[in-house]
Amino acid sequence: MKRLLFLTHRWLGIALCLFMAMWFFSGVVMMYVGYPKLTAAERLERLPAIEPAACCIGLGEAIRAAGAGAGEQPQEVRLTSVAAMPRYVLTFDRQRVVAVDARSGRRIDDISVAGALAAAAGFAKEGKLIYLDRVEEDAWTHSKALDAHRPLHRIQVHDGNETLLYVSSRTGEVVRDASATERLWNWVGAWIHWLYPLRGGMLDRQWQAIVVYGSLAATVLAITGLAVGTMRWKIAGHYPNQSKSPYRGSLMRWHHFLGLGFGLASATWIFSGLLSMNPWKVFDSGGAPLDTRAFSGGAIEAKNFPVDLRGLMERERERLSPEGGSPREFEWRMFDGKGYLIAFDGGNRTRILPASNPERPLALFPLGQLEAAGARLLPGARVARREVLGEYDFYYYPRAPHTMSGHAEKRLPVLRLEFDDANSTWVHLDPYTGTIVGKLDRHQRVKRWLFALLHSWDWGPLLERRPLWDALLILLSLGGFLIGCTGAAIGWRRMGRNQRRDRWTKPAPAGAAQTAQTAQTSSSK
Repeated sequence: MKRLLFLTHRWLGIALCLFMAMWFFSGVVMMYVGYPKLTAAERLERLPAIEPAACCIGLGEAIRAAGAGAGEQPQEVRLTSVAAMPRYVLTFDRQRVVAVDARSGRRIDDISVAGALAAAAGFAKEGKLIYLDRVEEDAWTHSKALDAHRPLHRIQVHDGNETLLYVSSRTGEVVRDASATERLWNWVGAWIHWLYPLRGGMLDRQWQAIVVYGSLAATVLAITGLAVGTMRWKIAGHYPNQSKSPYRGSLMRWHHFLGLGFGLASATWIFSGLLSMNPWKVFDSGGAPLDTRAFSGGAIEAKNFPVDLRGLMERERERLSPEGGSPREFEWRMFDGKGYLIAFDGGNRTRILPASNPERPLALFPLGQLEAAGARLLPGARVARREVLGEYDFYYYPRAPHTMSGHAEKRLPVLRLEFDDANSTWVHLDPYTGTIVGKLDRHQRVKRWLFALLHSWDWGPLLERRPLWDALLILLSLGGFLIGCTGAAIGWRRMGRNQRRDRWTKPAPAGAAQTAQTAQTSSSK
């Protein structure tokens, strides 16, 4: 059994130590430069104010122009700007997004090269634009969130940051930006951390399995290394070399010391990275999905929004605070059976405009009304506990925009409803927009511990004490990196030694043996 343990660690190390070193190095890069994304705040900051004079057809006309089928209603409707012109964007499902010109009522089926350049010019504000091509997917656009917008127009902006802009061929919106700095660091950051070189090619379909089983093998490597290192450590006394470690060579000895010092942290990082892929759907509870239609209380259709849009927009321009500026985007939303428009300014701040009485805007939806609507999200279950969070806690907290979860807006206060269903589901509701911020059942809360805590050290008291968080993660990552490097060097030496041994022990050809015997006989004569 002991020999099997040693051999498992040895051969897994030869196969994976370089990958281990790569993962730790790229993980440090990702602490500061994440995979390219365009957050809602960044997008709204770049949008111009919507001019009432240039706007707009009504909601009903926009839905008809979008080609909605009989009884079909959009899940989301936004009024935004593309190339400084108002445009409706209607989302029917994850794969179907339709744009409608808000002035003419014309459905936009495909964005031309000229349209993409105009949209990019409105977003970039300055710098020479060069149209590159139209792509389905490339190194910086692997995100599933972009699927409804593919193919994407790719445009280079000479703005000092050499930014790449990606424009949706469906709506004309800029949906991603990637600066030269982001692209450079991502080659040694997220791109290799997530094994993205395997995406988009012959191994694309096997990518998830490779990541899952590669991480599983690396976890076994780390655990067996801890076991071997502990077994070889001399607790009482010393080895003949006057060390607690039996190894005489400095490389083996350093690998032993590093493994004992940083092996546990390395093992937990690799294991938690494996769990990020939700292998074998271990975090899927199988529970019923949230009943969003019951929560909203109705469909987004014209009869629920009897509002003079141009008059509303003119009033909002006069009413908004100077620092917020005019509305950059409007979103139609059904909540508790009534229609509302949510106005977003350039700072991603919101105002709630009841469609029945837009002259009396709200800052927040009443919490009692929010709770009543939220209680309908899980039919057959009741709310066992409600809590209004005025500060962040272990399960509801923000992260920096460049991080994996940093794109999600986490406002305060937020309403948490805890249900008594079989999966002990929690739901967070945003009173600023009347939206469901997130759902956490028992399985997902376990994932919060096993992935977010162990992998990113997302713990409030530590995140609030930077650079302590940075120093700890960099130190432990350096330890894991050195474990990988020393292990790779040891493996390289062993493979070289095995090759030399094979050369010396390989049987000589029969002819050569006969020649040698003849020569020996002649010399003896």
